[in-house]
Amino acid sequence: MHDAPFSSANLGHPRRVGAVMLPGFSLLAQACALEPLVVANQLAGRRLYELHSLGLDGREVGSVAEVALLPGERIDELDAVPDLLLVCAPSPLAGSLAPSLDEWLRRLARGGVVLGGIAGGAEVLARAGVLDGYRATLPWQRFDAFARDYPRVRLSHQLFEIDRDRLTCGGGTAAMDMMMTLIGMQHGQPLAEAVSEHFVLERIRMADEPQHVPLRSRLGHAPQSLIDAVTLMEANIEEPLTTHELAEHLGISRRQLERLFKKYLQAVPSRYYLNLRLQQARKLLRESDQAVGEIALQTGFSSGAHFSTAYRNHFGITPREERLTA
Repeated sequence: MHDAPFSSANLGHPRRVGAVMLPGFSLLAQACALEPLVVANQLAGRRLYELHSLGLDGREVGSVAEVALLPGERIDELDAVPDLLLVCAPSPLAGSLAPSLDEWLRRLARGGVVLGGIAGGAEVLARAGVLDGYRATLPWQRFDAFARDYPRVRLSHQLFEIDRDRLTCGGGTAAMDMMMTLIGMQHGQPLAEAVSEHFVLERIRMADEPQHVPLRSRLGHAPQSLIDAVTLMEANIEEPLTTHELAEHLGISRRQLERLFKKYLQAVPSRYYLNLRLQQARKLLRESDQAVGEIALQTGFSSGAHFSTAYRNHFGITPREERLTA
């Protein structure tokens, strides 16, 4: 039996972390997932994590950068069950995978092993059925296909997700934020922050920060006038335009603009615009040391009171409370 997956309880041994590399995996994402654990060991002055590189067979595994790595062990030769198993895979998955991998993952899940998907690793876990009922995320380019193929998984658009005994992320540097958050949960926030400082990072990004999806990809096949409207909104955060002014800039009626937003974004223009401004305010609260009043003005709010009310209504906490948690 494992302890609660992310508690800081002393296990009496280092946490065993296995990382399965599948053909086409990202070297960057793999390093972002594993190196924070190595640095945590160094900074703690003791081995908190014991790393094992795994492969499906005894052969080298080629990465997307065409650099091949030789795993230290085969998945069927593990001496001990890992506490955490990370699957590092490309997104989308490259070719077919052996059915034996699915069964192995299901067996680990039944045994209480914490499972993680790095980039396309989330799809590997979903295919094995071990993400059913969990919140999970993966690179934004695969959102639509993943939602269609795995309706039992609660798809999230966040940077990363830690839901009970499952971890998933959008790949790339999001893996580093996820693992540093995990270190904080298991060994305390001061160690996690020290790891972040080691990598010369300003902060550990939080899970609830959305992945940045390019505008054209977010809106898909929406009319150009809608894309232009959202572009105008994003360019005018400090001095917001009214819905009437937006429509005039685009050469369409206000009613036409409202219909486009309702059809493609399920929101009225003013509500969508407010969300953009509040998301920018949240970013500034978390990443800068500017005064709350300055941030209010920079995101188009005429008073601190109005800003605080809108922020609390949207996020459930005030701007000052947000800053305390950042």
